[in-house]
Amino acid sequence: MASSLTCAGVIWTLLSLLCAAASCVGFFMPYWLLGSQMDKPVSFGTFRRCSYPVRDEENQATVILEQCGRYASFQGIPSLEWRICTVVTGVGCGLLLLVALTALMGCCISDLISRTIGRVAGGIQFVGGLLIGSGCALYPLGWDSEEVRQTCNNTSDQFELGSCEIGWAYYCTGAGAAAAMLLCTWMACFSGKKQKQYPY
Repeated sequence: MASSLTCAGVIWTLLSLLCAAASCVGFFMPYWLLGSQMDKPVSFGTFRRCSYPVRDEENQATVILEQCGRYASFQGIPSLEWRICTVVTGVGCGLLLLVALTALMGCCISDLISRTIGRVAGGIQFVGGLLIGSGCALYPLGWDSEEVRQTCNNTSDQFELGSCEIGWAYYCTGAGAAAAMLLCTWMACFSGKKQKQYPY
């Protein structure tokens, strides 16, 4: 099989896959914010949550249901900032995944990734990383929502964690985006071979 990638391009492909995987896994996992409610661990993502209060009609009490799931509707996401964060981060992850899969195909198909295509792919990765980074920056603006305050002992506010802490998924998403913006964008410039000059 002929490859359209240089040695740097193969490393770029592996890095692109790693960055896309880190960002996508982090984005999907509901462990961006960790806290507790009624002595049970609670965690939030941008559009998913683990452990939530439900009304037990039989005992006439509120209990914590220890399950993970996404919000029933887009409007059910606790704050406007988290809704924007979900869309922006999702689009960014999609772009990183698209470039990573294109780079992977470049390993098997000759003349797929030229120097120009490599630079365009690097630009798309930069935009994707920027979108994910923007989503990560927006996320703390939603810490003043009622759901988060209940989990953080009513001491959380915008950019104030209260008794909660940031989870591994937030760091994973941000690290994937940062690596895509800094490393992948730079390496993409050297990923493609020179295009063959045809006489016609």
